[in-house]
Amino acid sequence: MISHEIDYKIFGDDIQFVEIELDPRETVIAEAGTMVYMEQGITFEVKMGDGSSPDQGLMGKLFQAGSRIITGESLFLTHFTNNGNGKSRVAFAAPYPGTIIPVDLRQIRNSLIVQKDGFLCAAMGTKLSVTLNKRIGAGLLGGEGFILQKLEGDGKAFIHAGGTVIEKQLNNETLRIDTGCVVAFEPTLDFDIEATGSLKSMVFGGEGLFLAIMRGIGKVWLQSMPIRKLIRALAPYGRNRGKEGSSILGSFLE
Repeated sequence: MISHEIDYKIFGDDIQFVEIELDPRETVIAEAGTMVYMEQGITFEVKMGDGSSPDQGLMGKLFQAGSRIITGESLFLTHFTNNGNGKSRVAFAAPYPGTIIPVDLRQIRNSLIVQKDGFLCAAMGTKLSVTLNKRIGAGLLGGEGFILQKLEGDGKAFIHAGGTVIEKQLNNETLRIDTGCVVAFEPTLDFDIEATGSLKSMVFGGEGLFLAIMRGIGKVWLQSMPIRKLIRALAPYGRNRGKEGSSILGSFLE
């Protein structure tokens, strides 16, 4: 299915949202609960599946929905369509502070591997599926990167990252990364996990037990502040039992 042609603008610096402009009858698919606002003419419908295969049967939709549950995402996707006579806009925001990354799938061989909670929205026609890391150790030992999402299509897709985004182009090079900092990468790259070094380094180094390894030719997108690191940094404040502990933030982190 050919993806819908959509225009967009990204607003904000550290806490961003993306505004999608839709022509009449154009549709954008998005994760449930990410919509910020929608203008007159936009209607939405919750569906089981991404809609990339209109002739997909019930079993196919159930399989796709089941695979989304594995990744920890909602069973359904929301389809926003412009049913008006002129251009209209709908906006989406990530669930935590960070950066929105626009990706034109046509420019990266029509395919992208994304961390399991990194997808935000995409043009109708984009196929979302689950892919398992070929290296079992990369998931079982690294704790992240075993279950990933695969985006396929020829349109625009948007993924979100925590903190600042770093783009790295590898040319038959090797890059070692904190396992939680990998947001997305081209399928041409080889993704593996290795121990950080000696036992002393693993215990006292503060970098975790394992590192993600990227090798080959292709682009990888990294995030400077994975959500798990943010939660870990704020966790001590949630244990306060004084005035701070009774705040909304304190109650949330307890």
